[in-house]
Amino acid sequence: MKIRVPIITIALLYFTSCSKDSDSIDSYLGIDIPKNSIDSYLDSKMTSYNIPGLSIAIINNGEVVYHKTKGYADIEHQKPVTNNTIFEGASISKSVFAYFVMKFVEEGKLDLDKPLYQYMEYPDIAYDERYKAITARMVLSHRTGFPNWREDDDDDVLKLNFDPGTNYSYSGEGYQYLALVLKHIEHTDWNGLEARFQEKVAKPLGMAHTVFIENEYTNAYKAAAYVPEGKVDVENNYWSKKDKGIFSAPSSIHSEAIDFSKWMIAVMNKEGLTEESYKELFKPHSIVEERDYYDIYYTLGFSTPKIPFTNIYLHGGNNIGFTSWFALDTHKNWGYVLFTNSEYGERLGEELLLYLAAGPDKTKLYWPIGGILVIIICSFSYFVIQIRKRIKKAKAKHYKTLNE
Repeated sequence: MKIRVPIITIALLYFTSCSKDSDSIDSYLGIDIPKNSIDSYLDSKMTSYNIPGLSIAIINNGEVVYHKTKGYADIEHQKPVTNNTIFEGASISKSVFAYFVMKFVEEGKLDLDKPLYQYMEYPDIAYDERYKAITARMVLSHRTGFPNWREDDDDDVLKLNFDPGTNYSYSGEGYQYLALVLKHIEHTDWNGLEARFQEKVAKPLGMAHTVFIENEYTNAYKAAAYVPEGKVDVENNYWSKKDKGIFSAPSSIHSEAIDFSKWMIAVMNKEGLTEESYKELFKPHSIVEERDYYDIYYTLGFSTPKIPFTNIYLHGGNNIGFTSWFALDTHKNWGYVLFTNSEYGERLGEELLLYLAAGPDKTKLYWPIGGILVIIICSFSYFVIQIRKRIKKAKAKHYKTLNE
């Protein structure tokens, strides 16, 4: 998952909104965005990207202030997306799974830094002894050395591309190894692990229809998958069939915007886990991309752009015919999540981050940007003055010593 976060989304100081108009929401900078403007923006993007259906929720101050379902769950049968429509979340599974894993850590069943083979040996990679260094921390921060999927190679054999812990490489295979370990720890099967997820995460947070293994409800209300060429034949597509009946930690979560937002709000409020667990989840472990003004890191299950004065954690998801995206700021209790049955939800999610920074009228950014520039200039001037004072003082001391 490559993330492009515009610098204008920004390291600005926290701005508070004076609006209490229910017809608008707060942008990331606290500037009013009319809800009908968001509707028009989404309609335009759905048309330009040919997105059949969408479910979205926007959070201000820890509450959902905007929720919409748009378009079709199934074009051929003219079934609209409703509040009941379920989407595949794809790789946003990883963030929720990392949260789930920390439950096992807190219970003393799993140590983030204990080699996983000491819990369960992995026959698929047993031929390479290096795998015995892999830990849960390496898995969750994508430092195992595994490829994304073994199917990326022609021989479909799981391999290590580098020594575990020495580099970053995005890997679904690593996450699934950890899921196998959790299943083994619990002495259960995949359905049993799903039951543990419901018990430890979904039910306490009120996520009534969020699952890793499809059930009767999700099958009844799931949207059809679409790619640019048309509707996906999920019964015969390899990637659509691969995870059927399996708790696929990196990719199989099924949900919709309101249900998923409950988990996001819990994370914002640091609920369900200890303070120490949240520190582990949010600690940067791997650098994903270096940029001129900021870098992008991967924590345990989240991507985070290290932009000054922000505390943003996000992730995108891309399964065949389904794409998704969420972003949240744990200090501002602000965020959004969207699901689509198309190939362009990640792109829309990225663009929304810019749009929701200040809203459609970007000229409103001039004042906050100007304010930040004044602060930077003043801070720099103060820094220069202090340096000059220190140099002057040092010179005076030096001359005094010479005269003595």
